[in-house]
Amino acid sequence: MIDQKKIEQAVRLMLVGIGEDPAREGLRGTPERIARMCEELFGGMHEDAQEHLSRTFSVNTSEIVVEKDISFYSMCEHHILPFYGKAHIAYIPDGKVVGLSKLARTVEVFARRLQVQEQLTGQIADALMEYMQPKGALVMLEAEHMCMTMRGIKKPGSQTITLAKRGVFETDPALEERFFRMIGR
Repeated sequence: MIDQKKIEQAVRLMLVGIGEDPAREGLRGTPERIARMCEELFGGMHEDAQEHLSRTFSVNTSEIVVEKDISFYSMCEHHILPFYGKAHIAYIPDGKVVGLSKLARTVEVFARRLQVQEQLTGQIADALMEYMQPKGALVMLEAEHMCMTMRGIKKPGSQTITLAKRGVFETDPALEERFFRMIGR
């Protein structure tokens, strides 16, 4: 679990390091607030996608299932700044499906960690394949990275798009084309 006392100490040290006074009225309580925030932002480190994806329902279809525009927020492990956007998930069932909320919960499990978008995309696709065992899965993430927006190159609005294909999506280009049509791209 998260060590709140260590986070509080680190925040106080950072405040002093940038020339602030942690005892100043506006900053009193900030180390504690940051520690509580970390519980929420990094809670996915102590969760397992299997918890969500192993609750399945039998079906007699193998038609594509798409859940699009799943909002997510994550933290870049290089700068500890947020990146956020939309996840689009598709899979081809092989006799079983999950509740649609479970796809969004799976995104959250992996997004609520220090992360890079490329890895996040693959982790979601791999979890779908491992725990649901569909014929194939495709995950696309579109995100804006605050490390590109508020520091460094300072290009607000730029989007990073990543795609992970597994199973039949790797071998059947028509399925990928159908996915893009379904999400309106």
